[in-house]
Amino acid sequence: MRITVIGCGYVGLVTAACFAEMGNHVTCVDQNSERIDALSNGVCPLYEPGMEAMLATNLSGRRLAFTTQLNDALQDVEVVFIAVGTPCSDDGSADISQVLSVAAELGQLLNNPAVVVCKSTSPVGTACRVEAILEQQCQRRQLSWRPVVISNPEFLKEGAAIGDFMRPDRIIIGSSSEPANALMRELYAPFVRNHERILFMGRRDAELSKYAANAFLASRISFMNELAGLSSQLGVDIEQVRRAIGSDSRIGHHFIYAGCGYGGSCFPKDIKALLHMGKEHGEDMSMLHAVEARNDKQKHWLLQQITQRLGANLQGKIIALWGLAFKPGTDDIRDAPSLVLIDGLLRAGATIHAYDPVAMSKIAERYSLPVSRGQIQLMDEPYVTLQNADALVLVTEWKQFRQPDFSNMRKHMRLPLIIDGRNQYDPTQVREHGFEYAGVGRAAPKKHSQPVLRQVV
Repeated sequence: MRITVIGCGYVGLVTAACFAEMGNHVTCVDQNSERIDALSNGVCPLYEPGMEAMLATNLSGRRLAFTTQLNDALQDVEVVFIAVGTPCSDDGSADISQVLSVAAELGQLLNNPAVVVCKSTSPVGTACRVEAILEQQCQRRQLSWRPVVISNPEFLKEGAAIGDFMRPDRIIIGSSSEPANALMRELYAPFVRNHERILFMGRRDAELSKYAANAFLASRISFMNELAGLSSQLGVDIEQVRRAIGSDSRIGHHFIYAGCGYGGSCFPKDIKALLHMGKEHGEDMSMLHAVEARNDKQKHWLLQQITQRLGANLQGKIIALWGLAFKPGTDDIRDAPSLVLIDGLLRAGATIHAYDPVAMSKIAERYSLPVSRGQIQLMDEPYVTLQNADALVLVTEWKQFRQPDFSNMRKHMRLPLIIDGRNQYDPTQVREHGFEYAGVGRAAPKKHSQPVLRQVV
């Protein structure tokens, strides 16, 4: 098929590359000329495992092209995907101005009855608004056909987006048009060969499904973090509780890990947008307010653990950070727990030694002044960050941090303190190497119980 994808951000680029990989001819359009030039030369502007190789393959195969000119990308096109940004507005609502602007431009330029697909995460009713804009333009131009607009939300995890697209759990198509449904079934057929995973529904149903999925996953995380807070007070290890409830097939093990909070470009933004939709329609979304509040509180847990042990004034203290991205597999630092921690450490006067495999350039850009002054020092490898450190904080659970050399770490650090924001380590093992350990909801052993345990052994 001939496909046009408007927007070369995360969703648009993954969508374009994966469709091209299946043999379609895809043109990706973006107003950012620097980004288009880079992509045309096979340089990926974002970090996503496997993306650069896929770009190279499909550029050389002439199945994938990039341009700043929308008109050039619409010749004989069969499907147009709108994948522009919908950032969070000051009032929490999703800003769909870019989506509506693209709709207006399409109405002026589209000369054949292509299916227009809303891929951007947008509030319920957005596809209807896009269709209304296109219909108005078609009537003004006295065209004989009318556009078909459908909703096809994305469900891509950063760091695993290509796998998610190529082997989807489900593909949701919001449409009442049988011809459009048939076209989308044909387009997605290579991705669902082993069993049917395409769900057809109304456009509004599809739009809300995207928000509902992210809100539910965020709720699971905040629920576990709330239980972790109680576990700390009760002398309970939240990891044991996690294993117990995860064994229930109705619950499962996904997204029930206690930690230092969620971040990224999806959960925080989508929760806010859903709360705004509820407010607009007079629906009290009290549970989601609690989810958001718990997550905001959780992001301060790391600093609280540090100041409880080292004091509120951290002048002269060196704090080592392992991980800066909001999750492994990405360089995305949007709404990352690391930002809350870094801001707090800078206010308290600490010097920060930090390492992340891919996200340090983003931190250097955001904190250019503290970096230039040496308040934040970005290191070349993990163990160098530990030199004379008064604490190590694990913020992002990259694989290379999973089995560190604790003996070597202890030699580098001034104080043997590990704050584990992802419950990555076995507290017993860490303490046996001479460290003080703090995990999320992982109660420290009672002082009187240790001698008894030794006598029993």
